Amino acid sequence: MDQLLANIKIQVNDKIYVKDPETTTLGRKIIKNSLIMMDEIGFDNFTFKKLGELIGSNESSIYRYFENKHKLLVYLSSWYWSWIEYKMVFATANITAPLDQLLKALEIVTEKIEDDQNTPYINEALLNKIIIAEFTKTFLTKEVDEENKEGFFLIYKRVINRMAAMVILIAPAYPYSKSLISSIVEGALHQHFLKDHFKTITDCNEMVSPSDFYKHLIQHLLSPKS
Repeated sequence: MDQLLANIKIQVNDKIYVKDPETTTLGRKIIKNSLIMMDEIGFDNFTFKKLGELIGSNESSIYRYFENKHKLLVYLSSWYWSWIEYKMVFATANITAPLDQLLKALEIVTEKIEDDQNTPYINEALLNKIIIAEFTKTFLTKEVDEENKEGFFLIYKRVINRMAAMVILIAPAYPYSKSLISSIVEGALHQHFLKDHFKTITDCNEMVSPSDFYKHLIQHLLSPKS
């Protein structure tokens, strides 16, 4: 799978950026260092001015790639979900049993992310931390409906719909496949956050992962015996 992923260009809606950052050295430098800075100081304290100082470039040069830091965060989240989708598709392609397929997809979506050496300018482990902490800021905005019409969240929604289709194969009579999967995908990010910060209100810890919890949930909820 790693070799296949290495040969794939992650697709992001071209309306999100002014200039594709993957096409230039400076663009890739912007992405790489944005992750580092957002991880260190958080999205709210992140500015293009600070990023420019970090990478030794004018603030104006960053605006040639992104209109604002919101669009940059949307780009990073779109890249993340596209990468997750590719991993999911390849990991489940040869699994024939619908429940096993869904459990593998759940593992991909909810597991702790390690850095993928095939993408040297994006540290997926850092990106995962940013998604856990900041993803809701991409859509909890006044502009969400307009940005949704523009397709900014298409990849995220496609991940959920792929998994919802697996639920239907397992339990055609189950009436809440999309609500179930969207709750799991969003809930997994929340459980990772709780595990690291609010340990007393989650059962997830160093021994029990969010993946363990959600696979247990699915197996009991969708089992023919349930």
